[in-house]
Amino acid sequence: MTQQREPLESLVLYHLFKWSVVSPVLHVYLRGKIYGAENVPQEGPLVVVSNHASHFDPPIVSNCVRRPVAFMAKEELFKVPVLKQAIRLYGAYPVERASADRSAIRNALSYLEQGWATGLFLQGTRTRDGRISSPKLGAAMIAAKAKAPMLPVSLWGTQDILANKSPIPNPVPVTVRIGTLIDPPATTKRKDLEQVTQTCTEAIHALHDLGR
Repeated sequence: MTQQREPLESLVLYHLFKWSVVSPVLHVYLRGKIYGAENVPQEGPLVVVSNHASHFDPPIVSNCVRRPVAFMAKEELFKVPVLKQAIRLYGAYPVERASADRSAIRNALSYLEQGWATGLFLQGTRTRDGRISSPKLGAAMIAAKAKAPMLPVSLWGTQDILANKSPIPNPVPVTVRIGTLIDPPATTKRKDLEQVTQTCTEAIHALHDLGR
């Protein structure tokens, strides 16, 4: 039987981190604007797909969709004492970026089966302009296997938070736009994956083009 909400400890940690750290930084320091939050289903499996330009993107996305989002995190973070326990509880799971990490896909599917939202960046890595020039098919594959809807999210302005390699985040304006749900691919055939991935990419770019 599918669990409809995340474990209580994950929800407690999510809200603690959100209201004490992420939300104040986003709304006050970064003058964050959020559009489309009403499009996010608050129960059941969900694949959140986004553009990616900053290390700040995962907590910002999770904050704006108003529920924990289990993001893939580089495996090196899971070797740091204390940190590894904290990010696991928050929902992060490791991925070996240098190869096609099937265990990360299994972890994503496991979270979706438990009723979580899982998050993936369509480009797979950060891009300086926040655009998606080479979308990967992993998110669509996961959505197809889990039969979970996909939610396009645009992050505008996050590429400048750490511009000029400054160790201190820049107080730049950030805008998050959340689109409408997109049905998962009907099958795991490449043609179906490419079609839905392209639909997600176009939806994110259309939201991104709206700017501030």
